[in-house]
Amino acid sequence: MKILGLIGYPLTHSYSPAYFSKKFANEGIDNFTYQLFPLRSIEELPELLEKEPHLIGFNVTIPYKSAIIPYLHTLSEEARKIGAVNTVFVNREKLSLHLMGHNTDAPAFEYTLKEILPSTAIKALILGSGGVARAVIYTLTQMGIDYDIVSRNKANGITHTYETLTQQIIAEHQLIINCTPLGMYPETHKCPFLPYNALTHNHIVYDLIYNPQETLLLKKARAQGAFCKNGLDMLHRQADLAWKFWQKALNNSENMPHP
Repeated sequence: MKILGLIGYPLTHSYSPAYFSKKFANEGIDNFTYQLFPLRSIEELPELLEKEPHLIGFNVTIPYKSAIIPYLHTLSEEARKIGAVNTVFVNREKLSLHLMGHNTDAPAFEYTLKEILPSTAIKALILGSGGVARAVIYTLTQMGIDYDIVSRNKANGITHTYETLTQQIIAEHQLIINCTPLGMYPETHKCPFLPYNALTHNHIVYDLIYNPQETLLLKKARAQGAFCKNGLDMLHRQADLAWKFWQKALNNSENMPHP
């Protein structure tokens, strides 16, 4: 039995095992299982790989999408440009372990964003600057969409902090994308600090959180008449792309000649 999984911390919010279990059942795939591997530190990864010899691939979530890169041997071109990884293939066919990193967040985000974009030009406000935000930034750049970044602290590339956000700034950004974990289960009482009364029916608020399906951010945005979208479609899309990546990498490794 080959094992796939998810690393990160915490993982109580994750729908991934249920999604893959349903996928495997529907498609008659009986030689794979998907498990959660909560790691309190990314430094626990080598121990996990040694402990789980049948682990051939895993997804990466908060807070390790960038922190995992030094542990990888190769990166796909997209992952290198983004600077974050959410999918890893573990090649155990060679004499030594080889970890290959990839990013399926970016194409999944692009696919789901195109479904809700208006036909007119739009400017985005990205909440957060972590690993998933890097994929969003890469995607918006590829799509030619102008954006600003909001984070807790002013640093290189950060346009605003939450304390400096004004109604005018919100009005100038019709697309607001939450890349932070604020509001994610179990801390559903939290949300990003925004001047919510500046939101209107002209705004699109895309919260990449999927558990709960309506975060406090989305509830407040919906009350102002904004169009709201959660991250469930993106989760499913990136999972399907990750599965294709694992299958292709596994087939390539099995077909390679070995000494």
